Amino acid sequence: MSAKIYIRTSLLAVVLSLAGGALLPARTMAQAAVQAPASQALLDQAYSAMYNLNFDQAFRDAEQAKAMAKDDPLPWVAEACAALFREFNRYNILRSDLFASDDAFDARNPHAWNPADRQQFENALNGAKKIAQERLARNKNDAKALFSLALVNGLQADDSALLAKKDMAALSFTKTANGYAERLLARVPSYYDAYVATGMGKYIIGGKSAPIRWLLRLDGFKGDQAEGVHELSLAAAHGHYLAPFAKVLLAFNDLRHHNKNAARAKLEDLHEQFPNNPLFTRELAKLEKPAAGPGQ
Repeated sequence: MSAKIYIRTSLLAVVLSLAGGALLPARTMAQAAVQAPASQALLDQAYSAMYNLNFDQAFRDAEQAKAMAKDDPLPWVAEACAALFREFNRYNILRSDLFASDDAFDARNPHAWNPADRQQFENALNGAKKIAQERLARNKNDAKALFSLALVNGLQADDSALLAKKDMAALSFTKTANGYAERLLARVPSYYDAYVATGMGKYIIGGKSAPIRWLLRLDGFKGDQAEGVHELSLAAAHGHYLAPFAKVLLAFNDLRHHNKNAARAKLEDLHEQFPNNPLFTRELAKLEKPAAGPGQ
C-alpha cells in the first residue's frame, strides 16, 4: 500500500528536475546576467539550455560555473539535474498521460540508466552534497547549503520513482528533501524555490485516503492538497530556480482536474520561454484533440 504513496505528479521528477532546475524566465535573463555574479549567469544559461534539451551546452555551462565558484554546491546540482532530465527525455517520461491517473502512474515501467550517464549523475550529486555539508559545518543555517540538499534529495526521489520505480525509496528521499526545505523556509520565508519541495510533499499526502494520511502522519508526513497547490503556486509566481518546474507541475495538476484553459495558459507560457522543447508543443496539441466519445 505505502509503495504507491510517491506523488503521481512528481515529474521532476520532471523537470527537474527539474527537482532541481534553476532558471529565470527568458524575458529577465539578460537583466540577471548583468546583476548576478558570473557563475550565477552561467547557471541560468545551463538551466535554459537544459529546458531547451541542449544538454551538451548545459553541462559546459555547469562546468564553467563549478570552476568559478568552487565553494558553491549549486553548479553540481545543475549538472545532476541535466543528467537526470536527459534520461527523462530519452525515455519520454515527461508526459501528462503518465500522471493523468493513479492507475496510469502505477502501470509505468522501470528504466535503466546508461552506466556512464549514471556515474555522471552520482558524481554530481556527491559533489553537491560534499560542498553543502561543509558549508553547514561552518554555518548550520547556510541557505544555499540547505537549498542544495533539498534539491539533491529531490533529484534522488525522482530517479527512484520515475526511472527505478522504487516508490518506498522515493518516499524516503522526499521526506529528507522536505526537511531541508522546511529548515530553510523557517529562516528565509522568501526563498520561494523551496516551496516546491514542501508543496509537493503536502500535495502527495493530501491526495491519499484518510487512513493512509493518518499512517503517514505517524511517520512525520504532513498532507494538505490545497495548501500544496498554494505553495507550488508561490514557487511558480516568485521562484528563481524552480519557477518553470512548479509551473509544469501545476499544469499537469490542472489536466488531472480537467481544467484545460488553465493548463493551456501555463503550457503556452512555457513554450514561449523554451521553444526548442517539444514537450510543451505536444501537450498543447493534446488539448486541441476532441475527447473520445462512447466506444471510441
